[in-house]
Amino acid sequence: EVPRLQRVNSLCLLTASRNSEKATELSDDMKEILDFLSELHDNNNREWFEANKERYRCVLKQHQTNVERLIELIAAFDSSIEGLKVADCTYRIYRDTRFSKDKTPYKDFMSTFIVRGGKRSGYGGYYLHISLKGHTWGEGSFLAAGNVCPEPYILQSLREEIEDNAALMVENIERSGFTMECSNALKRTPRGFNVAPEYEYLLRQRELCLSKSIDDTWFMQDDWVERTAAMFERCKPFIEQMNRAIEYAKEEMA
Repeated sequence: EVPRLQRVNSLCLLTASRNSEKATELSDDMKEILDFLSELHDNNNREWFEANKERYRCVLKQHQTNVERLIELIAAFDSSIEGLKVADCTYRIYRDTRFSKDKTPYKDFMSTFIVRGGKRSGYGGYYLHISLKGHTWGEGSFLAAGNVCPEPYILQSLREEIEDNAALMVENIERSGFTMECSNALKRTPRGFNVAPEYEYLLRQRELCLSKSIDDTWFMQDDWVERTAAMFERCKPFIEQMNRAIEYAKEEMA
């Protein structure tokens, strides 16, 4: 019997060879990834997944190679990322369905959160979401910078940072070229903070997260990882401002 790793590597080589023989719109690795996610969306059940397990391992290997390169590129401009491993920044494809009405067992997207201290640290970082429109998150692939679902003491510190340096935060947001994600904002401005009216929308945010939609054309060239890192570099001042407030909150709680 051929060892499993050898079978996976053979399948990866076969996939690359097949893709190189035809003119594809997408880079070879991303075509395989998006094709797999599309078919998984249409066949989100254990029987199909088990029948395509070797193919998934090949796609996962491709994705992990891209993430490793992205970590390296981000660490070149953000030293807080140095030393992170792929496992620190990526998520399992298996869904936790215990408390969800949706019982489909697998995620039909791939997500990566490259952040100081790893994905569970609570700091702000750089997020890559690979998906197709109409899948679980609806809008397809996107880039994001910030953090979501912060602990109350961290959100308090972020709002204090806004109170003290709102103009700087707006400048950093505008410099990024991303837009503030406001879908989870409060309807009223929290009490106890004093900012100019034009900055109140920042205080109403339950989480500080910037986003930028990308479509399949983003992945058409092999340099898409480099272009993604370049987009994230524009978000660095925003992330640094966030993380100073988060670090302060963590030190106060220590």
